[in-house]
Amino acid sequence: MTSSRRSGAGAFAVMVVVSLAILLPFYLILVFSLQSHADLGLSGLIPRPSNLTLQNFADANTSMHLLSSLLNSAIVSVAAVAVTLAVGLPAGYALAELDFRGRGAVFGSLLTIMTVPFILLFIPLYGVIVKTFGLGDTYLGMILPYAVNPVAVFLFRQFFRGVPASLFEAARIDGASELRILRSVAIPLAKPAILAATLITFIVPYNDFLWPFLANKNPDLQPLSIALANFISNSRYTAIDNPFGTSLVGALVLVVPVVLLLVLFRRRLMQVSLSGALKD
Repeated sequence: MTSSRRSGAGAFAVMVVVSLAILLPFYLILVFSLQSHADLGLSGLIPRPSNLTLQNFADANTSMHLLSSLLNSAIVSVAAVAVTLAVGLPAGYALAELDFRGRGAVFGSLLTIMTVPFILLFIPLYGVIVKTFGLGDTYLGMILPYAVNPVAVFLFRQFFRGVPASLFEAARIDGASELRILRSVAIPLAKPAILAATLITFIVPYNDFLWPFLANKNPDLQPLSIALANFISNSRYTAIDNPFGTSLVGALVLVVPVVLLLVLFRRRLMQVSLSGALKD
């Protein structure tokens, strides 16, 4: 066997091991969520028909209100994506293509905001959104902190920096306004960046726990992450036969939409221009 074949076989073996390590947690969640009685030993890794049930899904839907909680998570996340795209696309285009006074300062401020951990902003956000404006226990109060994702603005700016300037100049020579150029030229070209920004923006509020926990105490509006946490903290007081399996059902329902989105659009994400990300 030549050295190139050995190296190829070794790389393949490494990819197999890494893939199994990534898939193992999902397999465990699925198997344990289907058990009628929790079996956390090695024997539980192989499903036994006598220990399989769908009752955990029914218990999870009853105790966590899966559909309504999942809908609340989707409302907050989709609204955050919509506002981010509506604001981030023009902002990214302006930072990349328009020459205006203070552009460098605005971009520097954007980079600074990106370096600040979101958790450090919780106290001032809570004071402004909940205490000052009284938006606690509302969808709007949960959406506002995610309304404009600075990472998405940065992504759009870098993408447009990688687009040949001659495309925009040709449109300007033809008499198109900047708004027309954005709508007819920039946005169609930016579809890969829009998809990447959509996924990045969607995942953050969808998975977040702390801000919805602070800003909302209304059980009818709680997202799935909060419903799952509440069930786990109170599971010892429930009459459910397998609370561990029921909690894993909630975790499974929470993680599946994000995984499906990443799997379905993984190839489109690769189209995001890396050369644009390396430009000044």
